[in-house]
Amino acid sequence: MTTIVQISDTHFGTEQSAVVQAMEDHVREHSADLLIFSGDITQRARAKQFAAAQAFVQRLRGHGIGETLVIPGNHDIPLYNVFARFLMPYRNYRRHFGDDLEPTYENDDALVIGLNTTHPRRHKDGRVSEEQVVAVTQRLRRTDPHKLRIVVAHQPFGAMVLSDLSNLQHNADDALHRWADEGLDLVMGGHIHLPYVLPLSRQYPGLSREIWMVQAGTTLSSRVRGTSPNSFNRLKLHAGNGKTACVERWDLLDGEFVLGSHFNLHW
Repeated sequence: MTTIVQISDTHFGTEQSAVVQAMEDHVREHSADLLIFSGDITQRARAKQFAAAQAFVQRLRGHGIGETLVIPGNHDIPLYNVFARFLMPYRNYRRHFGDDLEPTYENDDALVIGLNTTHPRRHKDGRVSEEQVVAVTQRLRRTDPHKLRIVVAHQPFGAMVLSDLSNLQHNADDALHRWADEGLDLVMGGHIHLPYVLPLSRQYPGLSREIWMVQAGTTLSSRVRGTSPNSFNRLKLHAGNGKTACVERWDLLDGEFVLGSHFNLHW
């Protein structure tokens, strides 16, 4: 079994110290093999905010996280500093989280592919390029079919409410159909601060197999959405002839993270 903790949209600069401590307490108690950080690490892509986020992740590593997979979100590109936005958009990100904007993780249970779907010329919209579609297709094709195959991008591929349709990845339809043909199981994202688990075949008719959307809320930020509290996802993956994933959502309640819901997915 492989355990994954997915955090997202921490927006360092708006983080709440008590929630940060609650997240560290959870990891200290439960640990995980992999931490997925699905973008919007900072509020305004400033060096001080990235430094705080980096220190937080290092503390999580010390509390029992094995490996990390981090991708940028639209907030991790400077907004008001136009010079930096267009000439060195990922400078502060690279200084604190490395040069690889599209990292991968693989073990005996899973392949996880990170995608950078941000661009300095887009304010917030995400797009999967043709080059990314081809690269992921080829990587999936080479992967042991008994492993769970996961793509992580910041912006969502599927919407739970109509108002979020405008936030979906551009070129998602083509990407998902081609990736389904190569055995993709899950896509994971953040961006809209609304957690949910969704079968994408309802939104994308004609998929050759079911792909599940695992969407994260905002883990640490005060910028919560409506009645959705701070939250994160914990996944328990089992590979083999019958692949399974238990997806748990942990919600902040009375100063600590507690199990809010869980979904058992099968392929």
